[in-house]
Amino acid sequence: MAVTGGISIRFWGVRGSIACPGPATVRYGGNTSCVEIRCGDHTLIMDGGTGLRELGDEMLRPGGRIDADLFYTHTHFDHICGLPFFAPCYVPGNMFRIWAGHLLPDNGVENVLCGMMMAPLFPVPMTMLNPQLDFKDFHQGATLTPHPGITLRTAPLNHPNGATGYRVEYGGKSVAYITDTEHKPGELDANVLALVDHADLMIYDSTYTDEEYLKHIDWGHSTWQQGIRLADAAKVKTLAIFHHDPAHDDAFMDRVGAEAAELRPGTIVATKASS
Repeated sequence: MAVTGGISIRFWGVRGSIACPGPATVRYGGNTSCVEIRCGDHTLIMDGGTGLRELGDEMLRPGGRIDADLFYTHTHFDHICGLPFFAPCYVPGNMFRIWAGHLLPDNGVENVLCGMMMAPLFPVPMTMLNPQLDFKDFHQGATLTPHPGITLRTAPLNHPNGATGYRVEYGGKSVAYITDTEHKPGELDANVLALVDHADLMIYDSTYTDEEYLKHIDWGHSTWQQGIRLADAAKVKTLAIFHHDPAHDDAFMDRVGAEAAELRPGTIVATKASS
C-alpha cells in the first residue's frame, strides 16, 4: 500500500507467535512479523520474522548493492527467526544496520542474534554475516536518523522482556509501527498515543478481540478494538490491524475486517504482499 509523501508499505509477515502457513491462512498470510517501509529509495524493515525470507528474495531481484535498516521491536523468536534465511545479508558488499532499543544496558542485539545462530541451534555462525551487518543498540525514547530525511521516534511498549514502538516520519507523512504491546482495560497508553498522534498509518498489535483478551491478560498483546479506540483518540488517518493470532484463519479475519470497517471506515487488515 502507498502512503503519499514518498512512503510505501508492504507486509511480508502479519502473524504473531508462530508461523502458520496453510490453506486456512493463504489470503492474509501465515508468516510472522516483517514490514517493508520504503521512504523514497531507502528501505526500512520493521522486524525480521519468517516474512523476512520472502522480502529478501524480492530485494535481490533488481540486482546491485543493497543498503537498508532493520529495526526490531523486540527479540522474541517469532520476530528474529527470519534473519538466518535472509539471503541479502550473505552477499558481500550489501549493508544492513540492525537496530534494537529494548536490550540495554544488560545486553545487546548482536549478542542476542549470535546466540540464535549458534550450535546446536543453527549450523551457520553469525561470523559469516558480520561483514554485511552493523549492530546498533539505543535507549527507548531516542530519536533516530538512519538516513537523510528519515526520522524515527521511539518509545517503550508494554510487553514481557520489553519492546519498542516506532514512528517513521518522511516527506511530511508518518507511519507508526506499534506491535507486541498490551493495554490496560479502560486506559489509553500514553507512549502509544504520542507515537500515533495524527499518523497517516498506524500498524497496531491486534492479536485478540476484546472478548479473547480477558483470557490472555499479561500475555503482552492487545486487541483490534483497542486499536480503534487509540486511532480515534489520536486522530489517526488509517488503522492497519496486525500481528494476527495464528488461530485466526482467513474466515475469522474476514469477520474482523468487516466489523472494524463498520466501526471505523477505512480500517484495513494487514495482508501479505504479493511478490
